[in-house]
Amino acid sequence: MAVGLSLPGLIHCFLPLFSFDGNSTTHRDITQRAVLRKTAEVCRDIAASEGRDFSLTIDDRLSASEVQRACSSTGTSTSLLSSVLYHTSIANMYFSNAKVDVVFALSEEHHFDDETFQGGRDVITAGPSTPTCRNCTGGNCADNLLPDLLQQGLLTSGYFNIFSSAKPAGKCSHGGLFDLTSKQEPVGGISKDDVGSSHGSLHHTAADLAVNATMELLEDIKAAVGDKNFLRLMGLSQSSALCFVIDTTGSMSDDIAEAKRVSFDIIDSKRGTQDEPSAYILVPFNDPGFGPLLMTTDADIFKANINKLSASGGGDIPELCLSGLQLALTAAPPSSEIFVFTDAPAKDAHLKSTISALIESTKSVVTFMLTDVRASRRRRSNTRGGSSRAMGQSDAQLYRDLARTSGGQAIEVSKSDLSVATAVIQDSTASAVVTVFQVVKNPGSPDNFTFTVDGSLMNMTAYITGASSLTFDLTSSTGLSQSSSQSSGPLASSTTAGNLRRLSLNTDNQTGSWQIRVNSNSPYSVKVTGGNASLLMSVTGSDTVKVTESLGSGNFLVTFSAVPAGDFVVRLKGEDSSSSSRSTASVFQRQASTQMKTSGISVTAQANNTNVEPGSTISIPFTVATTTNGVVNNSATGTFAVRANNDRSYTSTSPSTLTVAAGSGGTANGTVTLTVPTSAASGTDVTLTIEAENAAASDVNYAVLRLSVTAKVTDVTRPVCQEVSTSTDCSSASSLCSSSKWEFIANFTDGVNGTGIESITIRKGNGTLNSSALTGAGGENVTVVTYSASCCSQNVELTAVDKIGNVGTCVGQAREATTAAPVTTAAVNTTSTGGHTLKMSHYLWMTVAVSLLWK
Repeated sequence: MAVGLSLPGLIHCFLPLFSFDGNSTTHRDITQRAVLRKTAEVCRDIAASEGRDFSLTIDDRLSASEVQRACSSTGTSTSLLSSVLYHTSIANMYFSNAKVDVVFALSEEHHFDDETFQGGRDVITAGPSTPTCRNCTGGNCADNLLPDLLQQGLLTSGYFNIFSSAKPAGKCSHGGLFDLTSKQEPVGGISKDDVGSSHGSLHHTAADLAVNATMELLEDIKAAVGDKNFLRLMGLSQSSALCFVIDTTGSMSDDIAEAKRVSFDIIDSKRGTQDEPSAYILVPFNDPGFGPLLMTTDADIFKANINKLSASGGGDIPELCLSGLQLALTAAPPSSEIFVFTDAPAKDAHLKSTISALIESTKSVVTFMLTDVRASRRRRSNTRGGSSRAMGQSDAQLYRDLARTSGGQAIEVSKSDLSVATAVIQDSTASAVVTVFQVVKNPGSPDNFTFTVDGSLMNMTAYITGASSLTFDLTSSTGLSQSSSQSSGPLASSTTAGNLRRLSLNTDNQTGSWQIRVNSNSPYSVKVTGGNASLLMSVTGSDTVKVTESLGSGNFLVTFSAVPAGDFVVRLKGEDSSSSSRSTASVFQRQASTQMKTSGISVTAQANNTNVEPGSTISIPFTVATTTNGVVNNSATGTFAVRANNDRSYTSTSPSTLTVAAGSGGTANGTVTLTVPTSAASGTDVTLTIEAENAAASDVNYAVLRLSVTAKVTDVTRPVCQEVSTSTDCSSASSLCSSSKWEFIANFTDGVNGTGIESITIRKGNGTLNSSALTGAGGENVTVVTYSASCCSQNVELTAVDKIGNVGTCVGQAREATTAAPVTTAAVNTTSTGGHTLKMSHYLWMTVAVSLLWK
């Protein structure tokens, strides 16, 4: 959930999320258009390379659902895990852009105000003493740029300040109600934020330029990481990741064997299908260690590593379960399903609030497979020679609490019945599983629960966990009933393992309202899921809200009057307007998996730089405040416990407490320092969680920051292409093209001080590519590439990426053979007829992108 706040007169450089006049283009629109178009282009290229049709028209009218459907290899949206991931990926980008507008509203550098362009661009930038504007005429600023500025093609930007009207003589202002500099000569502004701005007539032109610039950046990222990895970055995976966190101590032999069995079964049954996991994640843990984390897209590598696991050690009972889970949460893609296998209490229970924070921020679902949970914690011997740790109910409650927060389950089962319970893992790897209904009752009491089955749902499953004495009755929309004493009946077939009852529902021709009546005085949970990915709704919390405004592209604006206190979940109910008549209207229901919780504590943290070099220390300031109804209480006082944790176990310092003193305005400031070891690999990342808890330990809140570990960049130039030769063997007669070939030879260099060419790939063309390395006359490394293809394919575009992520491209084209024209060989420094284009890379963005591929 997210709440966006826009102040029309204060925000500059396009509106962040919403257009107040309905006709202006926002950061959200620009980002979404560029991402949708570039994603569609990549999917089109992949389809062409695989010989598949791609019929989608690529323009600014695309929607995420259309692109997702077209990118599916079957052309159906249900073949993908869920449109939620794609929407979430896009939303993360435009919310990040909007955050810059809000958090850095007064930062010139973040908006290029006050002509704060990079110093290296000075040659095309109007200097501080160069006049750029004249007064607007009667509020009309259409002609306020000076002719000399336009004739010389110089760059400038408006000055902006809400506290002072001072600006250099003759300089342009940004403009707008809050910009005091626009009241000083030259009066007026040059902003194009919306159609009503000073230069509003150019708003749509500027927005189109921004879309194209964003697409150029996305193209460079795609060239650096490849088509399929780019789609993974965008959230367009065919299926979910398979993620296991496994206790490897002495009593876990049976559990490890079952984890191997179920993972191998999933891999072997889904390999080559659309349900094949998009990634495989494995985190072992014990005591005193946890990790290392394995993340791979290669199923055989995952198999080999899980096959190496063996049960040993575990002298004392508790293990570092939450440390292993922390690694998995920060590595897995958002909205992942994570399965934890253990029979021991958590030795690192102090990480509970950190895990909760990561669950809320990643929206991942965590299910615990807990074996041999007992009322006693006494140890017993294992016939295999290890030691089995009997987990007490109080120890298991920590896992139950975390499962509840994430929307997962805490399945308590004997080791002999574990193979029955792991059916939930198989269920989760199916395409497009959504939660229809979920509730946890603690303390337990008999209750009736209703959920809605609509025609788009299939393969519905209900999970009920609770004491062995629990009973239930299931009633369908048509009035049929089935009790818990029936393992197979008209409504469901069920299996029982430990505290889990798994019901495969028969919903054929029974859409409408269903009911489950649970009879138990012990804690229990009910969860109902189904297969469907066609419904997406983003809301921002309330007891009951109404959809009031369509934002286009399948998104809706939901308004609310208040956020409910304490724990809550978001449940969406609606009616399908496409039904043929009011009497047959289709009602639907969905529920967000992650449980939310309101807090009276605010924790805000903002790193001045999200990149940190290996061997360096970064300081992150943060602020803690007490809030009332979402507003800082200026008169509040109190002391808060502070905890700072990171998933890499890097050395960090932070205050143990912060005190909000009287007269402080209700806030207290602190600083966390984080030291990255010199051995840290460039291109990795570290996730920092800062928590604050009140003195009564009844309320806690957090801030989560992700920092990129990036070595200092000295290579900022792209690889350079120079054509060597192009053959002229192609005939002008197209009927003869298959019998002839042509060849293109070029040199790629990265300069004497460059990092070297990492990869060269064919971006366009279906020929073969070979390369060899040699040393140039100036001592630089030269990669010689030879491309050959049939004359039926007479164009090629090559992409070279150096070891730091800079991208260069080279274009070649076959020439038609004539009787008088021999094969031409161009000198190294000449320009070829086919031409070659070069692109400047964006190293910082590529580093972040490559890092995000593993998030």
